[in-house]
Amino acid sequence: MIAIVETAVTLARLYGALGLAFAVAFVLLGIQRVDPSARGASWGFRVAVIPGVVLLWPLLALRWLRGRQTPVERNAHRAAATGGAR
Repeated sequence: MIAIVETAVTLARLYGALGLAFAVAFVLLGIQRVDPSARGASWGFRVAVIPGVVLLWPLLALRWLRGRQTPVERNAHRAAATGGAR
């Protein structure tokens, strides 16, 4: 039982360390590629998003590598505004 907990803690630490390393690179270089509205953002904003980046780093890494930007929301209101085109 203790070995399972120790393994879980080790994996959580590894995930956090990888996330922190990714967050530094992402905040400095990649955030504006994934979210163009973050271009020219203040250092306060960049520091504030670090905890979220650490937790969501696998998703953000995929979006950064694929060059994807903010997804377009598809809903009934947008469809009606564009004449039903999706």
